[in-house]
Amino acid sequence: MSLNGCKILYFVSEDWYFCSHRLPIARAARDAGAEIVVVTRVRDHGIQIEKEGFRLIPLALSRSGRNPFNDILTIISLIKIYRCERPSIAHHVALKPTLYGSIAAWVSRIPAVVNAFAGMGFMFISTGLFARLLRPFIRTLYSVLLNRSGSHVIVQNPDDRALFVDIIGVDPQRITTIRGSGVDTNRYKPQPEVPGIPVAVCISRMLWDKGVGELVQAARILAEKHVPLRIRLVGPGDDNPAAIPQTTLEAWASEGIVDVAGASDDIPGEYGRAHIAVLPSYREGLPKSLLEAAAAGLPIIATDVPGCREICLHEDTGLLVPARSVEPLADALARLAKDASLRETYGNNARRLSETEFAEGVIVAQTKALYESCLISAKN
Repeated sequence: MSLNGCKILYFVSEDWYFCSHRLPIARAARDAGAEIVVVTRVRDHGIQIEKEGFRLIPLALSRSGRNPFNDILTIISLIKIYRCERPSIAHHVALKPTLYGSIAAWVSRIPAVVNAFAGMGFMFISTGLFARLLRPFIRTLYSVLLNRSGSHVIVQNPDDRALFVDIIGVDPQRITTIRGSGVDTNRYKPQPEVPGIPVAVCISRMLWDKGVGELVQAARILAEKHVPLRIRLVGPGDDNPAAIPQTTLEAWASEGIVDVAGASDDIPGEYGRAHIAVLPSYREGLPKSLLEAAAAGLPIIATDVPGCREICLHEDTGLLVPARSVEPLADALARLAKDASLRETYGNNARRLSETEFAEGVIVAQTKALYESCLISAKN
């Protein structure tokens, strides 16, 4: 079935996230004849979205989830948008948009809903009291919303699929595994190693649950052991409850144990100047940063958690370490810092993996096929 004449509404939390993670599939849907509407918080990428020929609807969305009044107002605004737009498919990405978007789609009787989960987020991985108290309610609400007629779920790894089936109780027939958002293997290419002290780059939002704190502790251990390695933190702050305070980032920078670079518009350049990619996250869906690192031909150090171990194959494309660990992380960094030959082997393997399993064309084709299936199901 063609997408010609249908309307697809994307609801994501941030305009930059839509551009970095969903732009290729939205382009493909547009080129297949679909009208594209994007609902998101607009900051710096609104013009880019509109230049693609997509209609942009700004929506203020707090990601902290701690103000019920604001959340109710957001849902009411979404219902108004959905009733006005009447999309053929509503595609929600990440925890809060999938929750609020599904409620709005239910009330507005949208025929097909795609809920894409890019990892399980703060609500499912936090050990804090707020998350633990709210988690059972959220789990029950998802069980109802995701099993509705016309609802489809995208997960990025087998662990998340098992969680939705076994813990949340979603019908397995409603779940499709699509491994990530794809990577542009033409934009990210292997580069010759830059001479000098090796650099391990962590490209991520600056969140505690990305393992950034453990990475800084590992950097201190390596400095004490005089291991020649620079660790570079690249990424923005966030209003996520797990965000690392700016004062902490500034203190780390003053300490001189890591480079705190902040956000960057040149991620290919960051990887091109690095020797190792590292992401010690507590849990992921399928991290875009590691997909890009693999395409750039970098060896990877990551935690042995859902999402990360899809890309970082131990002793193949990189080294896996236990989550929330410091000494094993430091040991893995030291091992790759001292062995250029091993870096080259892992990096070459990572590049091949990105080309065969995670290239944009592969992911776009799988998502487009799901859209077509949704439209068929909605008509029956």
